[in-house]
Amino acid sequence: MPAPLNHEQFMRLFLQSERELLRYVMALVPNVSDARDVVQETALALWREIGKYDPAKPFIPWACRFALNEARVFLRKEFRQRRVLREDVATLLEQKRLAAATELDGRHVHLQECLAGLPEDQRGLLRGYYFDDESVDALANRLSRSREAVYKSLQRIRHSLQQCIERKLLAEA
Repeated sequence: MPAPLNHEQFMRLFLQSERELLRYVMALVPNVSDARDVVQETALALWREIGKYDPAKPFIPWACRFALNEARVFLRKEFRQRRVLREDVATLLEQKRLAAATELDGRHVHLQECLAGLPEDQRGLLRGYYFDDESVDALANRLSRSREAVYKSLQRIRHSLQQCIERKLLAEA
């Protein structure tokens, strides 16, 4: 087994996957604040067990197993108050996620390829909106465009990416 990750390597991997972990947890725990708490608990659990991580394998599936466990702990506590999903529903969602993982991984690879093919200004707009959490108003001001123009550009880019991914999937089949 390779040497365990150091703090910096762990932080890099975790920060790169944090958004995906949050999306995953939000499928189980619909309240954003609660989901963020679960992701924080997941980070602590991952850090405690980082010596067991094999860097030759993808980090996100490994981290999702921890997130599922942390979500289950949360769900057990919250179910007593009847606020969120039952644990068996969480298990079913995890099974569905695993079944779709291969397809989603392929789509993710194609998305990266399609993103790389976009002009820089379009990638910059997507980066600002989706990764830097800039509001449409902030983007419109920064780009000297109207809100409507920014919304329309985002819509066109998303449509273009969807078509690109679908073309690549068809070419694979």
